[in-house]
Amino acid sequence: MEDVTGRINRLKREKNALLLAHYYEDGAIQDIADFVGDSLALAQWGEQSKHPVILMAGVVFMGESVKILSPDKTVLVPDLNAGCSLVQHSPYEKYLAWRREHRDAICVTYVNSSAEVKSITDVCCTSSNAEKIIDAIPKDRRILFGPDRNLGRYLAKKLNREMILWPGACEVHILFSDRKLFEMKTEHPDAVVIAHPECDEVILKYADIIGATSRLLDEVKNNPAKKFIVATEYGIFHQMQKARPDALLLQAPANNCACNECPYMKMNTLDKIAHALETLKPEVEIAPALLSKARTSLTRMMAISRGERVEWPAAFND
Repeated sequence: MEDVTGRINRLKREKNALLLAHYYEDGAIQDIADFVGDSLALAQWGEQSKHPVILMAGVVFMGESVKILSPDKTVLVPDLNAGCSLVQHSPYEKYLAWRREHRDAICVTYVNSSAEVKSITDVCCTSSNAEKIIDAIPKDRRILFGPDRNLGRYLAKKLNREMILWPGACEVHILFSDRKLFEMKTEHPDAVVIAHPECDEVILKYADIIGATSRLLDEVKNNPAKKFIVATEYGIFHQMQKARPDALLLQAPANNCACNECPYMKMNTLDKIAHALETLKPEVEIAPALLSKARTSLTRMMAISRGERVEWPAAFND
C-alpha cells in the first residue's frame, strides 16, 4: 500500500509540482521537500522555478510572496489557517495610517506581512537581506520599519540608521528568558550562543552570533565548536543536527514553557500536503489589482538582493 511520502512523490511528478519547505517545518516535511530554506531563498526558488505548480510548506504569507512574484503559477499551501503573529500585529488600516503620518519616509516592511501591507510598502526585506536593503536607501531619507520592532532595532543599532519602528513582534522569538539563558551559559561556558535578530535585545546581548535562520545554520556547519545554544525556532534543529551530528545543540530556554515552536508552521502535515497536491487546493489567490501593487515592494527587494540599483519614490501617495 502506498504510504504518504510515496503518494506525495507520485503527485509531485503527476502535477509537475515543486515542494518548498521552510526550516521551521517538521523534519519529515523538510526531508521530502525539493528545497528547504529561509524566506528569501524560498521566494527566489519559487520565482525562478519552471514548475507550473508550487506548494509552499510554510505559512500563508510565504505562499503569497511566491504568488506575487509569479502570478501565472498555481501556488498551494497545505493550510490557509497557517498565519503569522507579525501579520496579525500589522493590520492594513493601522499600517496605512502609520504610513500616511510619514509620507516622506521610505517604508521597509519585513516579508512577514500581508499582501495588503506589502501593497503600501516601498520595499520588503527578509532577515537575511535586511542589511543590504537598508544600505541601499539614501542616507538622507527617513526610514519606517515594520512590523518586527526587534529586527528593526537591531538593524538601526548595527547600521547606525535612525528608524521609526512599528511595535510588532514574533510570538515565538520573544519567549526566550534572559535569566535562564544566563544560567545556561554559566553551565555551558564553552557553548557558542547563536540568536535570530527577532529576539528581544536582552537575549541578543548574550549572543556570539546574530543572524537569519540560514546564517545560524551556516555557523553550526562551519564553526568547529562542539556545543551551541540556539535562540530561534526549534525546527532549524533538524538541519543543524544533520549537518553536525557531532555537536551538542541546546535550545535557548523560554520563560515559562518549552514552547519555542511556531504553532502556525506546525499546522502543516504530510497528509495535508498530499491532499493539496491531489486537489490543487487550498490555492493562494490574490486579486489582480492588489497583486500588482504588492509586487513593487517584492521586486524592488529582489533587485537589491541581486546587487541592482533601484529608484525610490519621493513620497508615499495612496
